[in-house]
Amino acid sequence: MDAIKKLQMLKLDKENAVDCAEQAEANKKQAEDRSRRLEEERQALQKKLRGTEGEVEEYSQSVKDAQEKLEQAKRATDARADVASLSRCTQLVEEEVDQVQGHLATALQKLEEADKAADESERGMKVMENRAMKDEEKMEMQLKEAKHIAEDSDRKYEEVARKLVILEGELEP
Repeated sequence: MDAIKKLQMLKLDKENAVDCAEQAEANKKQAEDRSRRLEEERQALQKKLRGTEGEVEEYSQSVKDAQEKLEQAKRATDARADVASLSRCTQLVEEEVDQVQGHLATALQKLEEADKAADESERGMKVMENRAMKDEEKMEMQLKEAKHIAEDSDRKYEEVARKLVILEGELEP
């Protein structure tokens, strides 16, 4: 009985395996059909893509040509604007040069006046330096004389002090 059950189980397993195999075969066939359809669709799309790429290339060339023409027109317009701007700048620079030349003339005049004043100040400074040197020499001589007088006074003081000590010594006995 066990053997019968095992056989029945094996038969059932076999039928299930056959069903699974048939199902797998069906799935395989469907997948192959689908793969074939997708491959055909891919080839059609590639053909269409090649045609579209050609069109894109033509349109790109047309756009490039149009952009070049537009750029040339823009450069021409910019060049005209630059010429006008440069003319105005030239005029402004010329006006500024005139103003600067006026300022330069004024500055040169003031520089001459300052130079004269500096010369006068330098002469006055030399006079003052000469006076200061003379005064310094005079003061040095007065200092030497004062030192000499002080030394003389110190000697005389010491001499008088010695004489005083001698006199005091003589008076005391």
